[in-house]
Amino acid sequence: MGVTPTPWIYEGDGVMRAASPYFVRRAEQEYTRGARYMLIEHQERSASAHNHYFASLTEAWMNLPEDIAGEFPTFEKFRATGLIATGFYDERRIICPSAEEAERMAAFIAPLNELAVVSHCGPAVVVRTPKSQSYRAMNKAEFRKSKEAVLAWAWGLVGVDPETGNREAGRAA
Repeated sequence: MGVTPTPWIYEGDGVMRAASPYFVRRAEQEYTRGARYMLIEHQERSASAHNHYFASLTEAWMNLPEDIAGEFPTFEKFRATGLIATGFYDERRIICPSAEEAERMAAFIAPLNELAVVSHCGPAVVVRTPKSQSYRAMNKAEFRKSKEAVLAWAWGLVGVDPETGNREAGRAA
């Protein structure tokens, strides 16, 4: 069956509506009333952009200078730290009765999530966790912003111009 993809709007209560009068007419031509169809979500982000990001970031991680490489024992820790360092994080604050209690609380929280950045300042504990870059969590525009920011941060640690690093990693991918 050569059905053309049709954009739909979910109206609630299980009702889907074609996105415009044009698509309503097209749906009337291409679909059969009362027939059952499987709806599959279409991701607007390109897989090649996603793959290039991970290839470039992996290349940067593998080329970290020795004096900082130990801070990032895994690729996921490197990526998570990059997301947090460039502002793509969720933040939670806990106010403790004292600075000493905040220090103890931060020490307790830190090992619970190895990808989080936990700090304390006075009586406040700040927990930052990286935003998810999954297709569902980030749209195309936000993913592009996070990709560019994290790659610039990563290549900066390596000491390579981001454009050069991304280009070279793209050739290797």
